[in-house]
Order: sequence, then structure tokens, then C-alpha cells
Amino acid sequence: MTSTDVSTWPDLFIVKDFLTPDVCSEIVAEMNVAQGDAATVYGRATSSTVDRGIRQTLRLRPSTAIVDLIKARLLAQQPAVEKHFGVNLTECEEPQFLRYRVGDFFVAHQDGNTGLLQLETELRRVSLVIFLSRESEPAQPDAYCGGSLVFTDLRGGRKYNMPGEPGMLVAFRSETTHEVTPVTQGNRYSIVSWFR
Repeated sequence: MTSTDVSTWPDLFIVKDFLTPDVCSEIVAEMNVAQGDAATVYGRATSSTVDRGIRQTLRLRPSTAIVDLIKARLLAQQPAVEKHFGVNLTECEEPQFLRYRVGDFFVAHQDGNTGLLQLETELRRVSLVIFLSRESEPAQPDAYCGGSLVFTDLRGGRKYNMPGEPGMLVAFRSETTHEVTPVTQGNRYSIVSWFR
């Protein structure tokens, strides 16, 4: 199901069944044995760096087949995303496969299209998050606690918490302020990418 309601903040494009539970389980199983490194951030430098005060999570490298599957599915959604946000998009960045463990987080930030930095990431127009695991409070088996995707309206002081559901795609304008709160239990699995 796709949500196209633009009357409320934040302006989100949601596909609840973007991936089936079986596909999510297959990707998570592969992520659990994949090699990985600390995820990087972009700042005022011309290249990415690891800064554990800003972002703490592992970026994993699953098989080429999984990466190609996700990229193909994202590209299939491109026309609907363009229509929803009223923009023309030219490409999709390589997806990042992320595992947030207990204590991992990503502080409030924007992904691009702010005009503040002269970096390649400024070309990002729409950010994409695919949840592979479920957020739950209180703790439940096969779920994680904390690790919420939170949107912040800096002008209005509002916050919106998007609970993670396996297989759900959430897209938003890249200049939207968002964060991942610290995971308090379990592992949070997700995929992120960007349309330019």
C-alpha cells in the first residue's frame, strides 16, 4: 500500500509491502554473515569519514545479487516517487545495508539538497529507508527496541516517530531533518539509498 497523503507533516511516501517477509528474512540472514565496516558520514570535508559521535552503525556488504535486487526494486518505484514529490530524478545511489546494534545511532541530520555544503551528497533529492526488522516497545523476540526513525520540524519544533515494520519503504525529501535514536535492545536492520 502506498501513502500519498501530503496534507500532514512530514511529507512521506510509504510502501508498506515493498519487500515480503521472506525476502526480508533472506536479506537479514545474508547480512548476518556479510563483511562490514563502520558507516561513514559527510561533513565539511570532501570525502566521507567515520565519526562515532555522529553515526555509529555497521555498513555490510551482501552479495551482488541482493544489491541488484534492491536497486531494481527502488528504480521501479522511481516514477511514483517523482510524482509524489513533484521532482524529476536521474539516478539511484548504491544501497547501503545497515545493522544497528545496541547503542548504535545516527544523530539528527539532513542527507542533502540543503545548499549548505558543496559536496556530491548535496545532489540527493529523495532519501529512501527500507526496514528489514520490526521495532517494538516493550521488547519482543525478533524485534528491536529504540532505534526509531524520528523526523524533526526545526521551525515548528514537532517530532514524528516512524515505527519500523519489516518490508516497508519510506521515502522523504533529503533536506528533511531525521535521526535514528540509540538501539536499546536487539538488532535494527535496514537499507538506505538516495535518488538524485
